Amino acid sequence: MKKTDAQPLTSLNLTRRHFLGAVLAAGAASAAPASAFAQAQAAAATLNPGIAQAIADHFSSIKTMKGGFLQIGPRGDQMSGAFFIQRPGKLRFNYDPPSRMRVICDGNNVQVINDQTRTNNMYQLSKTPLSLLLANKIDLSADMVRNVDAQPDLTKITLGNRTVFGDSTIAMIFDSKTYDLRQWTVIDPQGKTTDVIINNVKTNISFDDSVFRIDYTGTSR
Repeated sequence: MKKTDAQPLTSLNLTRRHFLGAVLAAGAASAAPASAFAQAQAAAATLNPGIAQAIADHFSSIKTMKGGFLQIGPRGDQMSGAFFIQRPGKLRFNYDPPSRMRVICDGNNVQVINDQTRTNNMYQLSKTPLSLLLANKIDLSADMVRNVDAQPDLTKITLGNRTVFGDSTIAMIFDSKTYDLRQWTVIDPQGKTTDVIINNVKTNISFDDSVFRIDYTGTSR
């Protein structure tokens, strides 16, 4: 079991809404031409291929992780809480009070529960940007890779996929030395960003099945 303590990577005076206001309603910054995507893929294949692929392979090898998060949305508002990931396809976000939100992915669907507004919404996982984060493996030669930017301290791998919410883009930022995931950023069609900075991360742990269970007959608790 491995634990890492991640600190905010930037001053991040960016904004943020609910996690799914940006992560589900998210699309990519704007629909770029196919030629631009091809160029990005070529860059991904040639720009620092050794470290980028090593990071991608390391992340792909981590099947479970949990920790805390700080979410910063498009208007600078902040929320925090605990996250749980089991790849492929499973995630849970428990938001700290006063928020009364939970986000649960069971491998097939995403449930967004807000007890304050008494809403319980369901989305198909494959139609959301979360599917990029929760994929079993990052293949730098795949169509979903939009860009790779490897720097001495941080490496950013940007993935994109056209979904029901638009041309979705998610950028994952890793420590170039330890290969640990530090944060991810979702960009919506208007160019607004939501950052999720993770901390106190533990990896390769076991979860009870109930953590990612969706109650399809009502609200999952």
